[in-house]
Amino acid sequence: GKAYTATGTALTLSAATASTDTMYCVFLGRALQTVNPATNSINNAMVSSSAAIATSKLGAGAIAQVLSTTKTDTTSVTQASTYADISGMSVSITPSATSSKILCLVSCYPSTQSGYNLMIRLLRDSTNLCIGDASSSRNQTSGHIHPNSDYDIIPTTINFLDTPSSTSALSYKLQWRQTDDTTAYLNRTYNDADNIYRPRLASTITVMEVLA
Repeated sequence: GKAYTATGTALTLSAATASTDTMYCVFLGRALQTVNPATNSINNAMVSSSAAIATSKLGAGAIAQVLSTTKTDTTSVTQASTYADISGMSVSITPSATSSKILCLVSCYPSTQSGYNLMIRLLRDSTNLCIGDASSSRNQTSGHIHPNSDYDIIPTTINFLDTPSSTSALSYKLQWRQTDDTTAYLNRTYNDADNIYRPRLASTITVMEVLA
């Protein structure tokens, strides 16, 4: 073999090569030094848009997941002594941590006969949420309508921040109770004549996991 010297990009052999010589040139890349970045030195611009970030790394108040159900058809309920589930008005969520809260947003469009009363309430599984205090025989409920016309739909909203302390699957749903001898409806008017003045609407129930 022949000795060589390297200067910059030049490689100089100590003697001339012969036609019978075989020469191999192998470049060995230099390893780059790896370091741990300083605390708080990484900003949003440095994070890939496709990067998966664990929910445990998100700050307090961050939204970990959003789930929603939209009901576009109609349904009804008649007079009853107890509450009944509103068909199609439920949504399930599984919190990622027991410390998480669940923000529940409800927007629905009930109607009933003029001068009659309809009660609506929000539940997590079988637990009543966002209801008033007990007061004698008064109805503990999350919402109530008493229309002045058979043509009225009363938009009803319920906003509630729940603390379930669970990582199990949870079902949030609406129930209703028609307290008078008549029929109540969802997403339509009580008087549902077939003309352009009678609407069809969509009701929604949405849940969001809010990290602690």
